[in-house]
Amino acid sequence: MRISAERLSWSVPGKTVVHDVTLDVAPGETVGLIGPNGSGKSSLLRCLAGLRPPTSGSVRYDGEPIRGWDARRIARQVAFVEQATDTDSDLRVVDVVGLGRTPFRDRWRGLDATDRAVVAAALAGLGLTELADRAWKSLSGGERRRAHIARALAQQPWCILLDEPTNHLDVKHRLELMELLADTDQTVLVALHDLSLAARFCDRLLLMHHGRLVAAGPPKDVLAPDRLADVFEVDAEIGLDSLGNLAVAYRGVAPQADRGRARTMAEPR
Repeated sequence: MRISAERLSWSVPGKTVVHDVTLDVAPGETVGLIGPNGSGKSSLLRCLAGLRPPTSGSVRYDGEPIRGWDARRIARQVAFVEQATDTDSDLRVVDVVGLGRTPFRDRWRGLDATDRAVVAAALAGLGLTELADRAWKSLSGGERRRAHIARALAQQPWCILLDEPTNHLDVKHRLELMELLADTDQTVLVALHDLSLAARFCDRLLLMHHGRLVAAGPPKDVLAPDRLADVFEVDAEIGLDSLGNLAVAYRGVAPQADRGRARTMAEPR
């Protein structure tokens, strides 16, 4: 599924959080959304997921505007994994993952054989099969994070939107998750803070700064040292690591003289 936004803005009283963003994520692409804290990434994702109506502009799924769609219709197309998803629920892990099947069943009907098979596959995909009957309250932060991602996979959407999904995950599970997202046939837009992970696993990157999209393209083009100094205020070197992967190395905070205002750059169509 193609997910796109045209001149999308979202505001709260006294502040515009997302400014005039136009983007296009092609079917099957894995696209990384990067930018400093407060740059508007989470708000943009929530607008794309239909959870926040934009103040202006539009969101389209396969070319069709979603304004006016109900939550159930959207959930059959897109799954959204939020950054903060903690709960004190007494549910088991398998029950939480099973919530991903909600858009496809009647309110009072339990999971059928097909639903249970989909949930089992999602649990296996995130390495959670052995934790399926564990109480939600007993899980670590990283285990909860993986369970929420499994719930999104159980939803079997055409597109997955994820807000900093690698938070709380150890190195092994970060790599497993990014490999899964890079290999899936689904359209993926994932907000990330780890620029080396984004460079290695994403087809393209979208860079946000002060609510605006300031760069878009292949990782090697977006992750230019001068741009990282402008946006992230870091002195960085971009190159290949010993395994041949594009990686970002940091010397430290960028000298004040190297910092500037990143210029807005329209997303290529």
